[in-house]
Amino acid sequence: MHIYIKLMTISEKYERLKSILLNMKEVVVAYSGGVDSTFLLKVATDVLGNKAFGVLAISPTYPSHEFEQARKIAEIIGAHLEIVETHEIEQEHFINNPVNRCYFCKNELFEKISGLTNVNIYKNLVDGSNYDDLDDHRPGMKALKEKGVRSPLQETLLTKNDIRELSKMLQLPTWDKESLACLSSRFPYGEKIDPKKLGMVDEMENFLRELGFRNIRARHQNKTLKIEVNPADIANFFNDDIRLQVIHKAKKIGYSYVTVDLEGYRQGSLNEILTPTS
Repeated sequence: MHIYIKLMTISEKYERLKSILLNMKEVVVAYSGGVDSTFLLKVATDVLGNKAFGVLAISPTYPSHEFEQARKIAEIIGAHLEIVETHEIEQEHFINNPVNRCYFCKNELFEKISGLTNVNIYKNLVDGSNYDDLDDHRPGMKALKEKGVRSPLQETLLTKNDIRELSKMLQLPTWDKESLACLSSRFPYGEKIDPKKLGMVDEMENFLRELGFRNIRARHQNKTLKIEVNPADIANFFNDDIRLQVIHKAKKIGYSYVTVDLEGYRQGSLNEILTPTS
C-alpha cells in the first residue's frame, strides 16, 4: 500500500474519493470542524447534495471556541448540519481514562449518530480519519469498525498534507487550520477526567490563543500545567510580560506549577509513553 500511495497522484485520490461517495448515494459525516472532517463534508455535499449531512457532537470534551466556527463553516460550504450532545463524561470507563479511552468516546458518538441515521433513513456513516492516522495509537478505530463506519479518506489514501492542499484548492478556510483534538487528550492516561478539569484546560487554551499562540495543548498533570505550542513560539514565554500573564492565569484557574515543553507541539505526544503493545 505504501508503494501504491506514491504511484497515485493527489488528483487521482480526489477523484476516487468522489467516486466512493457517489456510490454510497447518501452519507452522514461525523463532523468536528477540523481540517479532515470539513473537507469530507464539503466533498460529500458537492457530490451528493441533500443526500449528505454532517453531525456535530458537543460535550465538555469539545473545545468551546470551536463550536461557532464549525457551524459557520458548515453554512459556508452549504452543508446541512445536525447538532447532538454526547455524554461520554458520564461513563465510568471514559472517566477513568485508560489507554483505550477514545474507544468509549467514539462508541458514544456513533451510537448517537446511528439514532439520527435511523430517523432520516441515511444508511452510511463516515468519518474523517485520514491515511496518516494509521501510524498513530487510535483505539477509536475499533468503535468505528463495530458501528460499520467507513473512513473514505483512508480508503483513498489521502494524507493530511493531501487534504490541506485539496482544501486550499476548494477555498476552505480550514486548509491551514491547526490540528484539532478533544480536550480529554490533554490528560495523561490513568488520571481521571471530570468537567472541572476539562474546563480548566479549555479556559487556559482559550487564554493562550488570545495571546497569539497556535497549536496549543494545555496538558493537565494533577496540579501541574504543561504547555505545548508551535516550536517557533516557545521563545515568547521568555518575554516577561507574557510569562507573568500566563503564570497568573494558570494559578487563578487552579494550577500550582506551570511548565513549557521545549519540544513544542507535536501530534501524538500523549502516546509517546506507550509501548508498541499498549
